[in-house]
Amino acid sequence: MKLQGRKAMITGASRGIGRAIAVAFASEGAQLALVATSAERLVDTAAMCQERNKLDVAMFGLDVRSSADCDAVVKQAVEKLGGLDIVVNNAGVTRDNLLMRLSDDDYDTVLDTNLRGAFNITRAASRPLMKSKAGRLINIASVVGMVGNAGQANYAASKGGLIAFTKSVAKELAGRGVTANVIAPGFIETDMTASLDAKVKEEALKGIRLGRFGKPEDIAQAAAFLASDAGSYITAQVLVIDGGMTA
Repeated sequence: MKLQGRKAMITGASRGIGRAIAVAFASEGAQLALVATSAERLVDTAAMCQERNKLDVAMFGLDVRSSADCDAVVKQAVEKLGGLDIVVNNAGVTRDNLLMRLSDDDYDTVLDTNLRGAFNITRAASRPLMKSKAGRLINIASVVGMVGNAGQANYAASKGGLIAFTKSVAKELAGRGVTANVIAPGFIETDMTASLDAKVKEEALKGIRLGRFGKPEDIAQAAAFLASDAGSYITAQVLVIDGGMTA
């Protein structure tokens, strides 16, 4: 169990990629603090994790856009777990629209959640991570943050900013042995993509070299690798997991 004894916080853990990462970490022995907009939404994820390693799971309801609330929850998580070794910033939203129709609120909501939220959590967790002997920061971005996408100017800006943010944090914290990396998923089968029009999915599939959409578990296994000792010499990198879509 390559994460045995490690203490991890995962945001956006109630479903999709966040849930898969939580389950993968639990399967590898990690002790978990899970975060979502409400603690009630985490009950199913926590149960799945406890089936894997029988450890108690701490659950926190949190709006990551609030810096004060992020400070408080990170402090509580550190107290509950007895430290913090791994942070995964996965919380994210979309508010898609063409640029000319994109409202201020839709732009601000996406940037505040996807980028500022990661900043809030990372800043609050930086000291505990530096105290760890194996600090790991893993931010979940998107290939859209690298290549852009029509109708997602706000989302692309948030994920592109997250990539640059992570590289900067990697340089700041490297001296204390903390690694900071980005996973950039392509088209992953989640609740977020399930609502897309069938024609949109059909066109997207044509551009994926491996001929299938990704699964949340594809991202989770990569996150578990980066969080483990096997990823200890990898930092400031962007791991693209897209089935060859951007090749």
